[in-house]
Amino acid sequence: MRAEIIAVGTELLLGQIVNTNAQYLSRGLAELGIDVYYQTVVGDNKDRLIQAIKIGRERADLLVFTGGLGPTMDDLTRDALADYLGREVALHEPTMSKITAMFAGRGGAFVESNRRQALLVDGATPLRNDTGLAVGNALSVDGTHYLLLPGPPREMKPMFANDGTAWLKSIMGEADSLHSVMLKFAGIGESGLEDLLIDLIREQSDPTIAPYAAEGEVTIRVSTKAANAEEAARKLEPTLMEIRSRTPMHLYAEEDIPIETAVIRLLTSQRRMVTLAESCTGGMVAAMLTTVPGSADAFRGGVVSYSNLLKHRALGVPLPLLEGADAPGAVSAQTASAMAEGALALADADFAVSVTGVAGPAASEGKPVGLVFLGLAERGKETRVTQLQLSGDRQGIRLRASKRALYMLWLALTGRG
Repeated sequence: MRAEIIAVGTELLLGQIVNTNAQYLSRGLAELGIDVYYQTVVGDNKDRLIQAIKIGRERADLLVFTGGLGPTMDDLTRDALADYLGREVALHEPTMSKITAMFAGRGGAFVESNRRQALLVDGATPLRNDTGLAVGNALSVDGTHYLLLPGPPREMKPMFANDGTAWLKSIMGEADSLHSVMLKFAGIGESGLEDLLIDLIREQSDPTIAPYAAEGEVTIRVSTKAANAEEAARKLEPTLMEIRSRTPMHLYAEEDIPIETAVIRLLTSQRRMVTLAESCTGGMVAAMLTTVPGSADAFRGGVVSYSNLLKHRALGVPLPLLEGADAPGAVSAQTASAMAEGALALADADFAVSVTGVAGPAASEGKPVGLVFLGLAERGKETRVTQLQLSGDRQGIRLRASKRALYMLWLALTGRG
């Protein structure tokens, strides 16, 4: 089944609110095995809404609407669909009783316009609204299916998850549903990962392979349609095995988690502790780790040694490394190594990770924006330093440096680096 999502509301077109409903519905429909080919946003104008319905009906079997079911005169979705189909609207008495009871309970006068929230297109199945007032509509006419949901997410989501999903399953019969595995990668960019998997991506049919890039991480979704989880696992496994064999240095999870979660899990399972010495990232690595539940069992703490003074006094970095005509400077391999070793001794941890660099917007110590050094000190082993030349703005450089620091630790924890 092919679907189109039509979000209704001038506020969406003006950018006053973000269309999070489309994201939620796309995921929900995909899980049901329904392909979403188009998303449309249309303002509160009946003529333009009817035009959107005409266009949508030509290219989709299912039109899912969000918004335009409220009590005001610019809530036009139900009226536009009724006009397009040549049908009347009628009062849904259970919803009307709920609305009048609400007003009575509040002790306020009934507002006549609220009757609009209890209207159904003739022939529509009502969808209950457990968190609001507007009744949902679901109907099929001449081979096209229409699902009308309210705009507020707190009303739309439970309506779709409950009555909406049940109605869709009733019209779909025994259709296969979509099953996906999310593969998470670090230490490699989207283009580099694509290069490793290019033949699989070009030749894909079933399962399908879809990459997604984010700052410092890449996700690949491997999907298939199947009647149940067991059948899906059989279909997905050959492709998953091939991807695993090509990406052992970068594949850190087979679920949609950030690398900081994977790192905390590894540290916890190994009963080991990490500490941090951050400069240009300003505590960002620590913030990432401490967002993970249970991080207290794996993260000792850290020092944000932004100044040379604190690098020297708190971490014991020798002043000759930091200052002087011939000094390597704060942004150097030597300083990154000394920072990590100082943090390791200070915190009595198993690992210490350091970050020092130039986040911008201007160069520092005569060194270019994006130059970053990462240090990794591990108890009983020689300290390692990695040099990076990152691109982007200040925030992007700090974020990518933080993710690469966590990747460096992940390599050590898994014995890969």
